[in-house]
Amino acid sequence: MKYSLVSSLILQSTIVLGDLLPVHFKAPTAAHFREIVRNDSYDFGCRAVAHPTEDGQFKLHALLTEEQISHLKREYANVPELTIHKADLVKRAATAPIGTGDRFKSGTIAPVGLGTQASGSTISSIMNVAEITSAVNALVKTYGVTTITLPYKTFNGATQVAAYVGAGTDKSKYHLYLSAGVHARERGGPDNLIYWISDLLAANKSGSGLTYGKKSYTNAQVKSVLSAGIVFFPLVNPDGVAYDQSSGSFWRKNRNTKSGSSGSAIGVDINRNFDFLWNFRKYFDSSESPASTSPSSETFYGTAAASESETKNHVSVYDSFPKIRWFMDIHSAAGDILYSWGDDDDQSTTSTMNFLNPSYDGKRGVPGDSVYKEYIPSTDATNIKNVAAKTVAAMKAVGGRSYVSQQAVGLYPTSGATDDYAFSRFWQKPGVNKVYGYTMEFGYSANFYPTATEFNQNILDTNAGFMDWALAAIAVGLE
Repeated sequence: MKYSLVSSLILQSTIVLGDLLPVHFKAPTAAHFREIVRNDSYDFGCRAVAHPTEDGQFKLHALLTEEQISHLKREYANVPELTIHKADLVKRAATAPIGTGDRFKSGTIAPVGLGTQASGSTISSIMNVAEITSAVNALVKTYGVTTITLPYKTFNGATQVAAYVGAGTDKSKYHLYLSAGVHARERGGPDNLIYWISDLLAANKSGSGLTYGKKSYTNAQVKSVLSAGIVFFPLVNPDGVAYDQSSGSFWRKNRNTKSGSSGSAIGVDINRNFDFLWNFRKYFDSSESPASTSPSSETFYGTAAASESETKNHVSVYDSFPKIRWFMDIHSAAGDILYSWGDDDDQSTTSTMNFLNPSYDGKRGVPGDSVYKEYIPSTDATNIKNVAAKTVAAMKAVGGRSYVSQQAVGLYPTSGATDDYAFSRFWQKPGVNKVYGYTMEFGYSANFYPTATEFNQNILDTNAGFMDWALAAIAVGLE
């Protein structure tokens, strides 16, 4: 179909996010969706992912306006094998509420995760922004977690904090780094991370193990994970999360108004703002849109690489903890674990075909072609795939919910993402540690606002995933 027509159809500044409707496309192959996902004015959730269905087809989820849906139905009327469906009008249970007040009482009551509670225990609501801070302060007071104030305030003036625990005071002993809350609407990410840390610390203190659904871990495994040294940054995008929680608008970006002061033109997608092939117009094939130059797009990449305070703060953690080896960024909602690279298909034979080689500028980002594939050493490819597979196996074992592991490029390439930035540092910056980067997409496709039941299941799934990710990483090596 005609990309130029589709991409110019909607002026995104006219879209009210609350009017976005969940839809899915269905087709015989994932390739049928390629032209659609190249349109950077459409919202495919955290990323465009084609899931196989029981009848041998593929399904692609999106959030679109009525006008966008009507246009696409007209545009693809002569492609009968590709169909567009609004979500079934089945009444869902109410979404999990956002907490009111402060359940952690200004950092005096520690959070208690599900892994240390009796089977069937639940958590009633998602933490609000103030509670996330209070929960971290409670971990400091109760278990001796140490915090680090990050150097840049957000656009709305928030001071950001990361924390570390498990390997003492020597920051060179910390090897695992996890972050959450990059995309504001992906509710529950910070909770998943904080409750896991609280579980580890409570089990370590009591000498017990952890249980997440059908997955259990011994106290020895708890101590092993803690001794690897954990750095965690639970709320990367506090301005965006606060806005999303107050508006219920499926808000994704931060709240920077420098490029646009109203509606969807506000904000930058932090997960397209990192210094990895950020200037995609230069580095990628012109047919691809791994990010967007439009402030109205959900994937607006900002005004420069690492232009955003949240991005700078995230990067500063690597400088403070120079021996980080494994990184996990926590997102929803697609049901998978992603590993590098995200800009193109992996290959381990031609080392000169890499993201730093200007000979390939303008050629990257078309999955399945032979023009360009991103170089990854074969040992690294084996390591990241094996750890991803073990993480997925743990998440599936909790209660049977389906998860998959796959290379991050998926249906379409990305630029400026946290996981690829983590991995790329080794080649971009002399003397820095090699970091294996992952993205965890918990939950169901495009289900950013889970029900209370789904919210609790997400905690169980992710926390088991974190455990096996960490244990598998330790087995591969921390140095």
